[in-house]
Amino acid sequence: MKALVYNKDRIPVIELIERPMPKIQEFRDAIVKVTLSSICTSDIHIIKGFVPSAANNIILGHEFVGEIVELGDGVKNFKTGDRVAVNCITFCGECFYCKKGYINNCEKGGWQLGHRIDGCQTEYVRVPFADMGLTKIPDSVTDEEALFTGDILSSGYFGTELCEIEQGENVAVIGAGPVGMCSMSCAKLFTNGKIIAIDIDQYRLEYAKRLGLADYTINPLRESVKLRINSITERRGVDKVIECAGTKESFQITYEIARNHSIIAIVAMYEENLTLPLPSIYGKNLIFKTGGVDAIHCKKLLDLISQDKISADFLISKTFSLDEIAEAYRYFENRMGNCFKVAIKN
Repeated sequence: MKALVYNKDRIPVIELIERPMPKIQEFRDAIVKVTLSSICTSDIHIIKGFVPSAANNIILGHEFVGEIVELGDGVKNFKTGDRVAVNCITFCGECFYCKKGYINNCEKGGWQLGHRIDGCQTEYVRVPFADMGLTKIPDSVTDEEALFTGDILSSGYFGTELCEIEQGENVAVIGAGPVGMCSMSCAKLFTNGKIIAIDIDQYRLEYAKRLGLADYTINPLRESVKLRINSITERRGVDKVIECAGTKESFQITYEIARNHSIIAIVAMYEENLTLPLPSIYGKNLIFKTGGVDAIHCKKLLDLISQDKISADFLISKTFSLDEIAEAYRYFENRMGNCFKVAIKN
């Protein structure tokens, strides 16, 4: 089968080559035929060497939907032919962290697909702990609508959940990229307050406003973020902040715009260590919450999609074939055509 393989010892480091079909290795495995996949920023991080824990010579990708073609004897909740959204996290459902709902820290899994084991930018994938990591797609939901369920849509929901958003609260989302857009969409499930999008990309801000995801937009290159936030919030600052940008500047904005006793959720992946200025924020009584996505709500998200209460398919800027995946990476990484996300159709 065709597969996009990462090899740090090769130039180029990614190449579409032939690989053997995956096989059932454990009784809880499933083999899924990939019908639609995508490229994540974390895939780019792997290629650039920012994820040293990534295994060499693996098939990249962890964001996809597909059809089950084979099941291990221990899989009870699915049958061959089922259309499924695949969680970016593999988790056993039985360990200390899984029982608490912290599946990102599963003692037997975690972020594995396209990181430690072969991922989805190929034709067929072995999915461990299939009963846990697969979610059946409702008949009314298309592959495009379900594509981002197991990763960036779950990340957006995770950010809003970390913030403990209450009805009527104003929420600032820093970063109007794919995860930021999903955070805005999810925040509207929890509050009728104002959603404020902050980004240096004016096109993305205008897109968020046009879609109705943001009530206000702020471009730090054009105006003072703090002054604008003060004008919107009667000088108190925003009630909750979700940071999805992952830069030194965006991190600084989080604590500058948060009101006293605010919760700040940091779901972005950073490329460098940053310092928290404790003397400067002493007395604001802020709560910072950080972490990788605990994508435990995939069924809930698919139900919300089927009820037209939430969506993420508007993020697909262009669709490529698997044979065109090298071009898809170039298109996505360079934001060609104001790209948000690409889809790879098999």
